[in-house]
Amino acid sequence: TARISEIHIQRQHQDCVFNDPIHGHIELHPLLVKIIDTPQFQRLRSIKQLGGAYFVYPGASHNRFEHSIGVAHLAGQLGQALKTKQPGLNITDRDILCVQIAGLCHDLGHGPFSHLFDAMFIPRARPGTEWRHETASLDMFDHLVESNGLQDVMEQYGLILPEDRTFIKEMIHTDNNNDQEWPYEGRTEDKSFLYEIVSNKENGIDVDKFDYFARDCYHLGLPNNFDHCRFLTFARVCEVNGRRYICVRDKEEDNMTEMFHTRLCLHRRAYQHKVTKIIETMITDAFLKADRHIWIEGSGGNMFTLSTAIGDMEAYTKLTDAVFEQILNCAFNAPQELRDARNILRRIINRDLYRFLGETRFEDPTEVCTNVFTINMDYGMNDEDPINHLYFYSEHDTTHAFRRRPWQVSRIRPTHFSEQLVRFVCRRYADMDNFKQWCRANGFPEYQPLITFIIV
Repeated sequence: TARISEIHIQRQHQDCVFNDPIHGHIELHPLLVKIIDTPQFQRLRSIKQLGGAYFVYPGASHNRFEHSIGVAHLAGQLGQALKTKQPGLNITDRDILCVQIAGLCHDLGHGPFSHLFDAMFIPRARPGTEWRHETASLDMFDHLVESNGLQDVMEQYGLILPEDRTFIKEMIHTDNNNDQEWPYEGRTEDKSFLYEIVSNKENGIDVDKFDYFARDCYHLGLPNNFDHCRFLTFARVCEVNGRRYICVRDKEEDNMTEMFHTRLCLHRRAYQHKVTKIIETMITDAFLKADRHIWIEGSGGNMFTLSTAIGDMEAYTKLTDAVFEQILNCAFNAPQELRDARNILRRIINRDLYRFLGETRFEDPTEVCTNVFTINMDYGMNDEDPINHLYFYSEHDTTHAFRRRPWQVSRIRPTHFSEQLVRFVCRRYADMDNFKQWCRANGFPEYQPLITFIIV
């Protein structure tokens, strides 16, 4: 019996190996496995990474679960690479473990169908509510740690609480402005570069994107011209104006440009695909109709709806993509609103989708119509070139960081880095006449396919 107990303890302290289609065999620290083996993290198995895109791309069936594991892996790789190349940075194993936990837990707050829930459903269900999945990730992380008694386990593996717990949460999400005096509590300013690994507010280059670019392209069947392994190879930390940043070799500019171009291509061809957005609009409409008829039990036995579950992490843990099937299979004698929601989802299953006519662009779409919604396409930093926010170093001086000079910019590079597509939603066939009148008044031929026109 003593021997069996000893073997069990040894296994608890061994790394666990995951076979991932993107990164191959991944070894994760046993503390990460403890987090993975919780209901709050396992919930991510039931949340599609690309939301409604699965109804367009048959291969896009991957979930937030595997993406989060991939981010934790890459976060550890980048942290270890910097530690090995630059011992003077004083990166500790504890630092790397915290960064990996942040990568693992950064998407805990996603709701059903990922961005559909916080970007489309909640703003319409609860207007004026300032809520995003990033803030929910912080609440869910706290709930995960406390409800599973992981405080002691974290300390057993060498973390120092509450300092490291604060550090992890700051890496997941923070509203602090990095231009101000050092705003963080988890680590001192000499380790500022650690805050760029999981969610980089400086230029958007982080391991979260590295994983979902590679993973999404793989499952969508699209090419990925960005090589994140080269970034890991050439990344170094340099000091600029008293603060340390992650920099990359100057010869890697084209590779980094491909990263942002890949982001734009994924938005054009998948995330903002016209049919993807139509289907997500239909799911949102169904959720809105079903909202007050779907009840979820939360803490203390209190009951919450789809839109109010965001305020209770015990209820939110039970809210996944499965709500789609719950609405789709509701009883025939269900309330009218729930039956209306069911009929909308049946239209998705039967491929009887809202109608698409086209799209157009305006300088100020808010002047067009009060019933307009817009789709933003950009390289990641609105109308700015994100490469201008990246620090480089040269082969001859690996300690001096610099930004690209104007005369170094290729003449064949883009000069604009964002655009806004205007789309209209008409919820009654009678609105077709109003739409034609608007077209005539604004100089558009009635039947020219310029507008994204969705009809319920």
